[in-house]
Amino acid sequence: MAEELTGLADDRALLGRTSTAERVSDILRSRIAEGYFPPGTRLSEDSIGGALGVSRNTLREAFRLLTHERLLVHELNRGVFVRVLTVDDVEDIYRTRTLVEGAVVRGLGQPPYALEGLAAAVAEGQRAAREGDWKGVSTANIHFHRELVALAGSERMDELMRSVFAELRLAFHVVADPRRLHEPYLARNEQILRTLQAGQREKAEQLLAVYLDDSRAGLVEVYGRRVAGTGQGRGA
Repeated sequence: MAEELTGLADDRALLGRTSTAERVSDILRSRIAEGYFPPGTRLSEDSIGGALGVSRNTLREAFRLLTHERLLVHELNRGVFVRVLTVDDVEDIYRTRTLVEGAVVRGLGQPPYALEGLAAAVAEGQRAAREGDWKGVSTANIHFHRELVALAGSERMDELMRSVFAELRLAFHVVADPRRLHEPYLARNEQILRTLQAGQREKAEQLLAVYLDDSRAGLVEVYGRRVAGTGQGRGA
């Protein structure tokens, strides 16, 4: 916990003089997504408030916002914890992803498309894989899908999926073998990119649908075993 709080203190400068619960929640959301606070972690008001230099009321409001986003859960007389997803949660996340990401690709219109962000995410994932950084591959994969959603040009959709992807990362952090989970999708990300670069929107939509279904099935299998083995189930 000490190492995580040291890193969190480095974020204090981001708050500036106009500290708000929204800014605190942005910082904590990013830290949760990056795995600094793994699922099941109890968040200490005193420690985190001290690291960020914010009041207890501001921190509690930030916790409330993240609880609304389903990233945290409040347990009576125990405190606030990072959620541990259930298998049903994972299934629901993928239903949302399939609806939204599929609709984005379907609605792209005529090529050419602005694919620089997708290309950068593909390159990021390949670079992380060469370095054996499978957490980095996971992050790059999330970046790929965020850039895909961004093709819709909708701030509301971006905001919705930001929370969905952050919640998905909670499942990724529990998986014991991230390489096995993420490596197969490096090539599939590139395949979708190349298909869109060729202007083949319908083919890209088909590839994405199969991709998401395979990803869902694989994650549900390994995540279900992992959660059952640890006996974790908080956050239902």
